[in-house]
Amino acid sequence: MSKNFFELKEYLVLAVLLIVSLALLPFNENPQVKNLRTYAFGYFAFVTESVSEILDVLQPSEKLKKEKKINGKLNLQVNLLREYGLENIQLKKMLQYYDTSKYSLVTAKVVSRLFGGGNGNLILNRGKKDGIETAMPVVDEFGLAGIVTDVSNDFALVRSIRNSNLKVAVVDQRSRVNGVAEWNGSGLVIKNIPASADIQPGDRIITSEFSTIFPPTIPVGIVVRKEINVNGLLGNVLVKPFSFPSKENFLFVVKYIRNEQIDSLKLNLFLRK
Repeated sequence: MSKNFFELKEYLVLAVLLIVSLALLPFNENPQVKNLRTYAFGYFAFVTESVSEILDVLQPSEKLKKEKKINGKLNLQVNLLREYGLENIQLKKMLQYYDTSKYSLVTAKVVSRLFGGGNGNLILNRGKKDGIETAMPVVDEFGLAGIVTDVSNDFALVRSIRNSNLKVAVVDQRSRVNGVAEWNGSGLVIKNIPASADIQPGDRIITSEFSTIFPPTIPVGIVVRKEINVNGLLGNVLVKPFSFPSKENFLFVVKYIRNEQIDSLKLNLFLRK
């Protein structure tokens, strides 16, 4: 035991002297000591700062955690503001359409999108209490979006133009060739059009005055191409829809219900007067 103590005694004395020397170092005004002190303190500060940065990276402080939390909240707010900005752009376009429309329109927000397997449907936050009824057309600022198929007090189910069960009586706005458009999974198709029919790529397709559901002249889409069948007598016309209801946040419900039987009864009543 004593042998080990004597072996360590020299190191202990050296350590004590070193501590005392460092303690007295700030009070020594010798120029050489001042230079040594400046160098020592600078080196000590550099080492301390480096070690502190490493520890901060390896073990985040509470301040860093709070900053990350604030940053996360700000990112969410930025995304929300961006969403509001996009909605604002769409609403401005819809306002222009609303001002020029001859029909009574109800603005509705899309609260659910049900697309898949060729059956595209939407749910809007407007219903019977807003005057919405089944068979009312639905449009956006670009054109026909669908038709209301079911209504509750607060919501409306819409069969979109991208639904294979929706058939739309249409007409070529330029040549007045009539047909029926339906969704085939990738686009609107007007089937069984005579090969000689005057329908060209770029022609605008609108709802027909012969439609028993939709009011006439609502924009539907633009002709992409005409495909002639093998027999060469008939063909299909591929139409690109103007409306993209699967991407829109707001739509218009047109307060319009067209029924030929009701129109006929009204006409007969008028003639009797």
